[in-house]
Amino acid sequence: MSLATSLPAAPSRVNTLPFAIGVFCLLWSYAFVAGKIGVTHCPPLILLAARFSLAGILILGATLIRGDDWSLSWRDALIFAVLGIANNALYLGLGYTGLQSVSAGLGGLIVSANPVFTAALAALLLGEGMTWRKAAGLLLGMIGVTLIVWHRLSVGTDSLHGIVFTLASLASIVAGTILFKLLAPKGSLWIGNGVQNLAAGIVLTPVALTFADVHAIDVTPSLIGAVAFLVLGGSILAYWIWFHLLKVCGATAASAYHFLMPPLGMLFAYLVLGEHVEARDLLGIVPVALGIYLVTRPAKSVS
Repeated sequence: MSLATSLPAAPSRVNTLPFAIGVFCLLWSYAFVAGKIGVTHCPPLILLAARFSLAGILILGATLIRGDDWSLSWRDALIFAVLGIANNALYLGLGYTGLQSVSAGLGGLIVSANPVFTAALAALLLGEGMTWRKAAGLLLGMIGVTLIVWHRLSVGTDSLHGIVFTLASLASIVAGTILFKLLAPKGSLWIGNGVQNLAAGIVLTPVALTFADVHAIDVTPSLIGAVAFLVLGGSILAYWIWFHLLKVCGATAASAYHFLMPPLGMLFAYLVLGEHVEARDLLGIVPVALGIYLVTRPAKSVS
């Protein structure tokens, strides 16, 4: 027996994708709760301008301190700046404005329709296949979300004004998702995330100072905690994982995980904010989970 055959086989690399997906879903869904806390103590545009500016400065500052090479071309930096306007400034600017008059649970529900529109546009613009299995999974996801929305509206007091802003927020993140896959920026996702956060902060700051009242800021421990989570957990970690998932999974499969946000968002909103949740709402989790499985399950290889 040779030495090569007598040695034990090298252990296979651990698949970190499920862990990344789990962390992303928890961070993204709790961000609606943190955002709801934030907008009760601070005008949404000021809150977001501070969040994005701080996140961009922290990311790029850490990159500079560590001496990392700037791995983005001018084209890629410009693409990430455009993505910052779509995925950060518009998506969250509109969404946080809506959060002033809708519950955190309903805000998460509306945005969770992202996979349906993303899948349709990805099939048209990106050439991602739309099989019967994916279509059935997306349909199940929509059924589950619709069941939860129906119950939420039947017991809630959410305003149409806030819902319109949240729908516009949904359109922004769908556009940003497609743009990321369509333009395919290269280089470090970490640095790219810093660029898009800083670009969003630069765009929102003059708008916030023009239309928002600085004196309306109520500095409390709750606001400080919300901002800390939104900067570190939301803008830095969650967005970095999101773009990683887009690269690894594709636009349709990655977006399908947004179907997990309604039940998780409602759970966090119930535990932290005391928002009303009925047991019947949670029935929507079943088709949601099955829909995610159908959309993300790898196709069988033909031998």
